[in-house]
Amino acid sequence: MILTVTLNAAIDRTIAVPNFRLGHRHRAVESRTVAGGKGINVARALSLLGHPVIATGFVGGPTGSRVAEQLREEAVLTDFTRIAGETRINLAVIDPTSNDQTEINERGPAVSREEVDRFVDRLDYLARGASICVLAGTLPPGAGDDLYARLVKMLRERDVAVVLDAEGEAMVAGLRAGASIVTPNEREAEELVGQEFSDDSDLSQGLSELVRLGATEAVITQPEGCVAVVGEGSERRFLEARTKALDPVSTVGSGDAFLAGYVAARHGGRGHEDCLAYGVACGAESTQHFGAGVVDSNQVERLLDAVEVQDLEVHAEV
Repeated sequence: MILTVTLNAAIDRTIAVPNFRLGHRHRAVESRTVAGGKGINVARALSLLGHPVIATGFVGGPTGSRVAEQLREEAVLTDFTRIAGETRINLAVIDPTSNDQTEINERGPAVSREEVDRFVDRLDYLARGASICVLAGTLPPGAGDDLYARLVKMLRERDVAVVLDAEGEAMVAGLRAGASIVTPNEREAEELVGQEFSDDSDLSQGLSELVRLGATEAVITQPEGCVAVVGEGSERRFLEARTKALDPVSTVGSGDAFLAGYVAARHGGRGHEDCLAYGVACGAESTQHFGAGVVDSNQVERLLDAVEVQDLEVHAEV
């Protein structure tokens, strides 16, 4: 079983607005409203890919009930902890004429210490039947920057592999706690290691720094694919996976689809190269849909042949 944790869930509304300009009145030509948050997007994609998954985290108020109900309608199993605050609503505006994307995300409801403790106890119970847990997205106000670190330590004690996709201090704390795999995008990785990446050598140095900070393995996602450091000891390898970019309908949630594909392949026992390739194919295929976490497994298999995985140039000091 795979678990996904979304501590700052949302109702995500995506609308298509041609020739979008700030300060002007527009009419949307298409819209989609779904349960969202990074972990929920990953759970949706995993379910569509045919893997057993339970989505957990915090939900509250009528919006939180809507999140749970929408996932039930999509046949995604859930086990949320209810909170007093109201689950947030996010908005993404896509301009199909330019492919520009504008996102407006609410901060989310605050959580109490008692609510956090109830969730931790529930996750500890669920972890007894899990092999992989994805911790993804922002932390809600009141949770504390150390919550991911607390969850990483607890899950590792249960021999559950932990995939962490977060930002800022919460990500740093989770790294230092020993997350099995971290998957920041390139901008997030640059912030974590404190340097910009200009070439493959910089990327390999960045991957090494993420491991030095505490991760067992690391993947840095990019629009055209990813780079990764995988394995341990003498079997450690630096890899890059690339595919030809598709003309996108929407790129909202493509990173979450990559993560779902990577986790699905890992859950299925595939090797490192196959996991990266499958993740890249899922991320690319998801750009053909309007709405986060939507993938067509048949089309993913078709796109796999176009994904190239090879060794990454490694700096001599890495």
